[in-house]
Amino acid sequence: MEYRPQGVCSRLISFDIVDGKVRDVKFQGGCNGNTKGISSLVEGMDAQEVISRLEGTTCGFRPTSCPDQLARALKSALA
Repeated sequence: MEYRPQGVCSRLISFDIVDGKVRDVKFQGGCNGNTKGISSLVEGMDAQEVISRLEGTTCGFRPTSCPDQLARALKSALA
């Protein structure tokens, strides 16, 4: 699935959900080290757990962040 985040530096988030598990998360744009870290940490996690942990994370003065946008993307994919 591909998701176009809003309000963050990343331009695109792509990922798969296989048997409820998050796989192959890739961010285009954003803080390279942070997005690689997020991708690595969530690999193989239950999608609902990722949503629970990342939803609502902010970035500085912004009301959202790349982790929050990933949570929104996963929610959208599961809906």
